[in-house]
Amino acid sequence: MRQTSLPLILEPAELEHHLHDSNLLIVDLCNPQLYAQAHVPGAVNIAPQHLVAGTPPATGKLPPVKQLEELFSRLGYTGNEHIVVYDDEGGGWAGRFIWTLDVIGHKNYSYLNGGIHAWLKEGYRTENEPVQAEPTRVSLSIDPSVIASKDYILTRLENANTAIWDARSPAEYAGEKVLALRGGHIPGAINFEWTSAMDPARNYRIRENLPEILAGLGMSREKDIITHCQTHHRSGFTYLVAKVLGFNSVRAYDGSWSEWGNLADTPISQ
Repeated sequence: MRQTSLPLILEPAELEHHLHDSNLLIVDLCNPQLYAQAHVPGAVNIAPQHLVAGTPPATGKLPPVKQLEELFSRLGYTGNEHIVVYDDEGGGWAGRFIWTLDVIGHKNYSYLNGGIHAWLKEGYRTENEPVQAEPTRVSLSIDPSVIASKDYILTRLENANTAIWDARSPAEYAGEKVLALRGGHIPGAINFEWTSAMDPARNYRIRENLPEILAGLGMSREKDIITHCQTHHRSGFTYLVAKVLGFNSVRAYDGSWSEWGNLADTPISQ
């Protein structure tokens, strides 16, 4: 069987060519009803709530290591796999999963460009039988270098080499739509809504002219990027995009606005 070496952004045609590779693990983060109707052959479905701690107010924070170990055990994870991940929403949960892989130090992974939308609309073969992996014994450790904490962000607010990418809607950014005790945005943060990075005309693939768009907003490749949204779900996709575009370094703020906006002493702009 072939061993797999695939690019970070994987087109459906290339994935189809590699479906039978021996070390491929395909992770589906779609709605369970959609998974039951049609999924990429061999894909294992997992629920997004397993990727988050779920503890208010910052429900999107990284879960305890034990929870992650249980999740990856259910996936049959050994650490030797090349993991391909996709979802049904343009890349939010898939990107969050890729950030999780970075957190546990797993570097061999790909994102199926366009997710299940591209796969289905372009006529690639599917299955509807659920796939269950043989559970494995998993022991994980955390790499903090891809995590931005509240305290870390506070030390970077005046740093010209750092750009904070706020992936929320313009209304949330402006404080017009308030989903925490306080509304607004982190001082200096740049708002570029996550869906703006997708191209609906190309079945929700990553937009091709993003480097120019982001550079025009003040996010050039030389910058260290910190990205967030409300719960680090939408910013899962912008984390992935920043990695694809080759920014100097990329971190995600898993506390996101649900933490920052619910604290009394964090600086806020509107």
